[in-house]
Amino acid sequence: MSLAGSSVRPDTASEELRSGGLAVRVDGLVREFEGRRVIDELQLDIAAGEFVALLGRSGCGKSTLLRVLAGLDREIAGEVLVPRRKAVAFQAPRLMPWKRVWRNVLLGLPGRPQRAVAERALEEVGLGHRAGAWPKTLSGGEAQRASLARALVRDPELLLLDEPFGALDALTRITAQRLVARLWQERGCAVLLVTHDVDEALLLADRVLVMEGGRIAYETAVELPRPRDVGDPRWVDLRARLLDQLGVVGDGPGGGLGDAKPHAPDAPPRAPAPHTTLHLDPQDPRTDTP
Repeated sequence: MSLAGSSVRPDTASEELRSGGLAVRVDGLVREFEGRRVIDELQLDIAAGEFVALLGRSGCGKSTLLRVLAGLDREIAGEVLVPRRKAVAFQAPRLMPWKRVWRNVLLGLPGRPQRAVAERALEEVGLGHRAGAWPKTLSGGEAQRASLARALVRDPELLLLDEPFGALDALTRITAQRLVARLWQERGCAVLLVTHDVDEALLLADRVLVMEGGRIAYETAVELPRPRDVGDPRWVDLRARLLDQLGVVGDGPGGGLGDAKPHAPDAPPRAPAPHTTLHLDPQDPRTDTP
């Protein structure tokens, strides 16, 4: 398929999307690398304000899809509608070491925004006291929060997160997940989270998608009350079905694909012990702990 007919329309799409109650519409998306289709006639709608998590094995096209939605990859065929106001945060915070934290937050903004604009975004993520610091003095959790502030300062209608917690230790990761949950509830923007962690997807998302062979192979709504409890039988069932779709059995409670093993087709996936309880409460005062 020729890629000459590709269309990514952030400039004219916002009104069209709003009229349909959508934040994203993807129709027949194709992305090829040296003749190999990484994304193959993909269809996807994300509702305004919806939190969607995208799972899949490495190389299935997850990050490529996110880059297309972010406008970083335009060598495509098909139609992609995204709002003009969008922002992306990657696994690596990508802070410029020669700029103080507040200047990093303002990178790429049009005009000459003042320091106060950055400080408001940093306060929102619990990092206002580090506005004048150099990036090399930040902890991993602080650097990731600075990256989130840089995304939020753009007041996005669509927030794209590409495995933003993957490099964090377990406790800092829980704190960062709480922070994202709170910011999403307060901001009301749509979120697409790319992750390898099944539990993370179920903790945060309204809907979980599984990508395989360049397409959305499976999706399920997560109709569980927040904060979510991994001891809930409905959680256990959802987790087992997702692991089955991914063809893996988790080695532990994290449910990450990187720590998973293939299972025989007739072997049911293991679920977490029913007495295990983990609450992800966006109102938890510990959210701002690095």
